[in-house]
Amino acid sequence: MLLGFKTELHPTKGQKTLLAKHAGVARHAYNWGLWLTRNILDHNSNNPSGKLKFPTAIDLHKLLVAMVKPNNYWYYEVSKTAPQYALRYLSNAWKRCFSKVSDQPKFKKKGRDDSFPAECYANTLDGSISVGFNQIKLPRIGWVKNA
Repeated sequence: MLLGFKTELHPTKGQKTLLAKHAGVARHAYNWGLWLTRNILDHNSNNPSGKLKFPTAIDLHKLLVAMVKPNNYWYYEVSKTAPQYALRYLSNAWKRCFSKVSDQPKFKKKGRDDSFPAECYANTLDGSISVGFNQIKLPRIGWVKNA
C-alpha cells in the first residue's frame, strides 16, 4: 500500500514564489501556535488556581482563523492545509514532549528545512492533487513538473 511519496519538483519562478509562501504560512502558523502554547504553560505554572486549558490543534486553528488571518492577508493566498497541518504537527510535538519522548518544540527558522504538506485522499473527489505523466497538480499552485 502506497502511503505517500517524495519527489523533486522543477517549478517555474511564479510557482517557486507560491511554494515559498506556503512554507512561510506553515512556519508562521507553527511559530504562532508555539508562542501561544508556551504562554499558556507559563500562565498555568504561575497561576495554579486559574489554569487555562491546553489547546488542541483544532482549538489553535480556530484561534488562528479568528485572530491571525484577518490581520495577515497573505494567509488567503495559500492552501488552507498549510497552517492546519503545521498546527497538527505542533500538537503532536507537544504530545511527544509531555510523554517524555522528546524535548519541547522549537521555533522554526526561515530557510531551514522549509516545507509544507499537501494532502490527497484517494476516497474523495475533491481533486486537490492530481498526478500526470511527469507533473503534479498542487492546490493553489497548479501543474508543477517533477523529475
